[in-house]
Amino acid sequence: MTTPQAPSTPDQTWGAAPAPGAPQRPAWSPGKKIAAGAVAVAIVAGGGAAIWAASSSSASTGSATGLGGMQGGPGGMTGGLASALHGEYVSSDGNGGYVTKITQTGEVTALSATSLTAKSEDGFSKTYTITSDQATGLATGDTVTVVATESGTSATATSVSDGATGGQGQPPGGGQGTPPSGAPTQTG
Repeated sequence: MTTPQAPSTPDQTWGAAPAPGAPQRPAWSPGKKIAAGAVAVAIVAGGGAAIWAASSSSASTGSATGLGGMQGGPGGMTGGLASALHGEYVSSDGNGGYVTKITQTGEVTALSATSLTAKSEDGFSKTYTITSDQATGLATGDTVTVVATESGTSATATSVSDGATGGQGQPPGGGQGTPPSGAPTQTG
């Protein structure tokens, strides 16, 4: 038994004129052309945004850079990470290497001119090496947000923010304290 075959057509070269008697393909309508152009623009813009995001995140390891390279440290985050009690992440050191960072929000349980121990609500406790400038204005019992660089078993604070918000859109201290002269006051 034999299988019927499709009628043979002469070989065509890409872009060559159609063979005589071949059906004409309809041209693209203006709507299809616009849609194809919009898709192309979206692909190019998405690729550019991805390249920009990859090149601008985690490039800095200064104290102003927090999780994922977001400005403002943990206070610059939104969503679930903004309410994180503590965590650890790895970022670029800016010289082709990597550095482990720690962030923690908790109550100061021990304080000296060179160290601070914070305890989070879930019981996690960590001691950080700090500078005397970072200790200024802090006291045992204060709530702080610490961002530190970890090396082995020691952690050195790169920023210490006073207040439960850790700078999450509010001034240090969670917006509490004495308002500036002439500012409206809030009661209750």
